[in-house]
Amino acid sequence: MILIFGGAFQGKLEYAKAHYKSGTVCDCSDGRSPDFGADIICGIEAFVLQCAKAGVEAREHFEKNESLWQDKVLVVTDTSQGVVPIDKDVRAFREMNGRLMLYLAGRADSVVRVFCGIGKEIKRTYEE
Repeated sequence: MILIFGGAFQGKLEYAKAHYKSGTVCDCSDGRSPDFGADIICGIEAFVLQCAKAGVEAREHFEKNESLWQDKVLVVTDTSQGVVPIDKDVRAFREMNGRLMLYLAGRADSVVRVFCGIGKEIKRTYEE
């Protein structure tokens, strides 16, 4: 699995399409559950927000379905930067998103940070 992350509006999806298999894309930015049948799954942070609102740990959903996303490109917005929100629900969402990113990065073959449309691979566990 390839995990691509970075700040909002940094060109993560465009980077994924340009550098990896650009077949089907599942956009979860409306909060829906990821369709692991797609090649690229983006907007995962919106799914995490829905999980946080429901009091359900997003990581558990990914753990239960791990075999389905092993060959996918997962794209998630890093929400850990900036001022810590006062609102406890927003803080809970950001913490849950961070936990999911830690889990996914630990299982990824490659982790790429995208900033201003430029990707920097920060982890690789395979040989090309």
